[in-house]
Amino acid sequence: MLTIAGRAHSTGEFCDGVSRRDVLRIGSLAAMGTAGAWSLPDLLRAESLSGSKSPKSVIMIYLVGGPPHQDMFDLKPEAPKEIAGPWRPIATNVPGFEICEAFPRLATMADKLTVIRSLVGNQAGHDAIQVFNGHHPKNQKPSGGWPQFGTIVSKVQGPARPESPPFVSLCYTCTHGPYNEPGPGFLGAAHSPFRPMGETRHDMVLNGVTLDRLADRKSLLKGLDVIRREIDQTSTMEGLDAFTEQAMGLLTSSKLAEALDLSQEDPRTVERYGTGDPTIMIDSNGAPRVPQSLLLARRLIEAGVRVVTLNYSKWDWHGGRNTEGRADNSIFLREAEDFPIFDQCLSALVEDLNQRGLAEDCAVVVWGEFGRTPRISARVGRDHWPKVNCALMAGGAMQHGQVIGATDRIAGEAVARPVTFGEVYATLFRHLGIDTGQTTITDLNGRPQYLVEGEAQPMPELV
Repeated sequence: MLTIAGRAHSTGEFCDGVSRRDVLRIGSLAAMGTAGAWSLPDLLRAESLSGSKSPKSVIMIYLVGGPPHQDMFDLKPEAPKEIAGPWRPIATNVPGFEICEAFPRLATMADKLTVIRSLVGNQAGHDAIQVFNGHHPKNQKPSGGWPQFGTIVSKVQGPARPESPPFVSLCYTCTHGPYNEPGPGFLGAAHSPFRPMGETRHDMVLNGVTLDRLADRKSLLKGLDVIRREIDQTSTMEGLDAFTEQAMGLLTSSKLAEALDLSQEDPRTVERYGTGDPTIMIDSNGAPRVPQSLLLARRLIEAGVRVVTLNYSKWDWHGGRNTEGRADNSIFLREAEDFPIFDQCLSALVEDLNQRGLAEDCAVVVWGEFGRTPRISARVGRDHWPKVNCALMAGGAMQHGQVIGATDRIAGEAVARPVTFGEVYATLFRHLGIDTGQTTITDLNGRPQYLVEGEAQPMPELV
């Protein structure tokens, strides 16, 4: 946490003896960190979270590596065992709506969920691009690349509250580059997400630095800033200005700081979600299995953030055998490990949003980059399968308690109501109040670009 050796003031002090004016004095220096993440200063806890209703928002959960649709939400128990696997479907609280037996908590709230079993047009390789911006990576793209969803919302709508950024990413950095968020594209750094989980989250730890020394450093930085602006021929400084403004919002209000501080949460709620170690990367190149990220997302939504993205665990289960020939890394052992934990934290999020009156305002989407092969491999795994994928949605005042689309008898291809990424994105934009048929953003060549691929419309089943 940021602790500054300050002077005594007679009025307007925080608990550390630092005044609001002194807080403002460190804003420019603190903003010299990179695009992202900050430790949370104790002095910002002087204010409590507002009880006002949250704006329309979206939580996007990326299951890194491609989740097995036929073992989660599209089971085929009548298929041969090399297709079906060991899991069996269970009934939910919605007649005819079945999911994997490893998700008993989600089964009790299926009336608050929608499963899309027929997501088509998926990419074939590991890449987070399509998940985060809705565009197939092999399709033509404008100079600079497509902006991701949260970036567009930041550009079109801006912050809902002055003290909270419109877009926050809770995604952990993956060592496999394509697993990471694709970035702001042609909209530029000014609309990059605020990243409190990034590698530079300790940049604001200024041990032993007094306010007077900070003031001297700030003056020096101002002089250097003039030089940089004179030689800068790009939009980099404009982006840095946006980060400075964003950092000042954090420094002058406790709303975002408290949202990111789980010690402020009821311990029973934390326990309900569950916790994981953010330093342990699953399969070394994925994301950590951190259930509390979903709780942080809910807290950020309450603080006024419009879009929160997060990545969760590693779902690329090709299987594998040890030297003795045992399938110790089989897909089904990994599923037995991951499924119950995910059932707990995702059901906790859906339950939490409903109990707090946030479900109508906050939409949730859970998905990965593609599905998995119908046939179980010799390594006791499932490989990449772009022909069909699944997604789960909740909240957003949508018509839930349903399954959209269907696949063939082996969950290999969509045979009813194929759904595209563009349709899902059009639905999310509509929830936020953005008309994808009318709204455009201007690319680097001055051309207006629509927000979704093709002429995709919001899904009528949901809206």
